[in-house]
Amino acid sequence: MSEDENPFTGEVTQANRGTGSSKPGWIAASAVAALLIVALLLWISALARLRGLQSLRPNLEQTDASLSNALAQIQQDKAQIATLQTEVADLEKAKEMAGQRAKGLEEEMRSDLESKDVTISNLQGKLTVTILDRVMFDSGEAILQPDGEAVLRKIAAILAGHPELKIHVVGHTDNVPIHTRFASNWELSTARALAAVHFFTEKAGVDPHRVGAVGYGEFRPIADNSTPEGRARNRRIAITILPDELAGADTVPTVKTNAAIDSQAQPAVPAAAVPGVK
Repeated sequence: MSEDENPFTGEVTQANRGTGSSKPGWIAASAVAALLIVALLLWISALARLRGLQSLRPNLEQTDASLSNALAQIQQDKAQIATLQTEVADLEKAKEMAGQRAKGLEEEMRSDLESKDVTISNLQGKLTVTILDRVMFDSGEAILQPDGEAVLRKIAAILAGHPELKIHVVGHTDNVPIHTRFASNWELSTARALAAVHFFTEKAGVDPHRVGAVGYGEFRPIADNSTPEGRARNRRIAITILPDELAGADTVPTVKTNAAIDSQAQPAVPAAAVPGVK
């Protein structure tokens, strides 16, 4: 009997074939399982990342809002800086124009007024016209003479073109005691300054709001009082012309009720009329 015809040999052969053909199936199953595990791990990782990103969303939105606010503030600051630069440029232009006007005013005054008895000086933005008393008044008196009126009228005419400027009239004397209707050189110097102010406002058309008067008596000399020449220089009227910011603007009083006025009202003494008080 041949092997092909032997039934036992055939069964063994079939069994062996069956065992060998099952190996590829197990390998494939293992590979699929490994792939599933990898896919699961990747899915878990992706899910964790997604949750992490979702947790960052509020912070991202807050950061975005802060950035938007910062950008808006930057734009606002840029606009403000541009406005300030424009204002600075305008101020510089106004300052330059004011300087040119002041220079022109000084040149005009020097041309029309300067003489041996009238001098012009400019110190720290204050243009001062100094007039010796012999041009303005008789000795020991405070009544303006025609020559003094002529000088003051010229000054008023020049200043009519500069309404923004203030005018301070300052009276000075030498240190020689006086024996006239004035109690002292303080009263004399103040009376002379007031005489000039009254002429400016009542006869030369100067706005009273622009003008002030003060008397220093003998206490601000510019020369030696021990010589006749020095005393002559110290007896003078100084007319100082200056912008409002240097003049010192007065504070405008607030409106009060009648009861408040009645309880607080006190007689006021003009500073210009008080000897030695500016």
